[in-house]
Amino acid sequence: MSTTRRSFVIGSMLAAGCAMAKAEHVPSPAPFGVLPAARHLRWQRMETNAFLHFTVNTFTDREWGNGDEDPALFNPAAFDADAIVQTLREAGMKGVILTCKHHDGFCLWPTQTTEHCIRKSPWRNGKGDVVREVAEAAKRHGLRFGVYLSPWDRNQPTYGTPAYIPLYRQQLTELLSNYGPIFEVWFDGANGGFGYYGGAREKRTIDKHTYYDWPGTIALVRKFQPQAVIFSDAGPDIRWVGNENGNADETCWATFDPVGERGGAAAPGDVLTSASMTGTRLGSRWMPAECDVSIRPGWFWHQKEDAQVKTVEQLLDLYFKSVGRGANLLLNIPPNPKGQLSEPDVQALLGFRKKLDQMQSENLASRARLDASNVRGSSRRFGAHLLVDGNPDTYWATDDTVHTPQLTLTLDRTRRFNVIRLSEAIQIGQRIASFAVDVEQDGNWREVAHATSVGACRYLRLNAPVECVKLRLRITDSPTPIALAEFGVYLLPA
Repeated sequence: MSTTRRSFVIGSMLAAGCAMAKAEHVPSPAPFGVLPAARHLRWQRMETNAFLHFTVNTFTDREWGNGDEDPALFNPAAFDADAIVQTLREAGMKGVILTCKHHDGFCLWPTQTTEHCIRKSPWRNGKGDVVREVAEAAKRHGLRFGVYLSPWDRNQPTYGTPAYIPLYRQQLTELLSNYGPIFEVWFDGANGGFGYYGGAREKRTIDKHTYYDWPGTIALVRKFQPQAVIFSDAGPDIRWVGNENGNADETCWATFDPVGERGGAAAPGDVLTSASMTGTRLGSRWMPAECDVSIRPGWFWHQKEDAQVKTVEQLLDLYFKSVGRGANLLLNIPPNPKGQLSEPDVQALLGFRKKLDQMQSENLASRARLDASNVRGSSRRFGAHLLVDGNPDTYWATDDTVHTPQLTLTLDRTRRFNVIRLSEAIQIGQRIASFAVDVEQDGNWREVAHATSVGACRYLRLNAPVECVKLRLRITDSPTPIALAEFGVYLLPA
């Protein structure tokens, strides 16, 4: 090679290297608004979790026990935590939350705080521990474990007095310190009312804002399980969506400033539910919604509801209206008196998962050519190709001055689809306020979908499948440069 040619090659390589180095030093978009903690990110990426409502109510055919039930009623002779959790795993659940104590006060572990617990039942000859068996089964099958501990206790004589709070915190301490990692702690908003209360059989009313000293109880959770998210009507980590139908609002922000039903401060059991469904745009706290709903009309198992289990289509609709709107789905599947999941529930769950697996098996966007109207600093670190790399930590981002970019996808051939998915890089904030999707047909663009908030996940399910070679994503409103982590185009089979 001549000296001149060698110098040209070396010069070109140096120039290319300098350009690459310059591109790789393009700064990331500045964080926007309040940001999620690491525990929020882990929880939001789980998307679907299971609830297990199981206690003496399972044997009395009631939803709420009064607290005077005989512990001897609890005797699930064929209880099999492994079989339950394995089914949940096959249904795609990432975590399982057990009602360790419901409002009736019966504890599913051998607590030292009360005799109204599993030690006084005939199950496992009084040596059993449902909490431990479910927690260990979850660990074996790769699910995370969470606990529900009702603040209301209709059995406890001290409920409504200051003496109850240390007892309640002792129960919480036992659960948080003896059963391994806890991913979620669930505090119910039902507080106070008629109960057995050690024989008093009366109505007791408490001040929901002050009685429990929630800051002290939250500090206890942080002490023993700092990575757990805490759920209640009013957070502090995740919020109730405001209904038990499993539906988030069409617009559902991950940030939230909770308020009470009549204004002022919120508390578990006192929150303006209409605000909970939507969240607060540019709110001061990262507090995404959780959509809790039962696969049956009731939360506990009732034989008469065997024919009323939600269908596969109903479960899919719940998925798209919860996970698909930036929330998480917490689906209750109550064990029956044998200690097993009933066959109608199992078949619906597995059918639901089969449909989702069929849909998610092929992302049509992964084979498409992606052309972005703008890429931050022209750097591959922020290129549109990262939308289909399967990594939620990478993202397509735009320059600081570009808030409403477009992305054109050219598919490998004419394709048919009816579901679109977007996911923001929420680790640096929720940004997008609205977007639209178009398809090119007969040389013209036609809008087929539009929506508002995106957040951790946004699914758009079209009324009918469409066919095209080209489609286009338009960000129509964002206060900052975007940071979009994933884009998917799918066909949900009929």
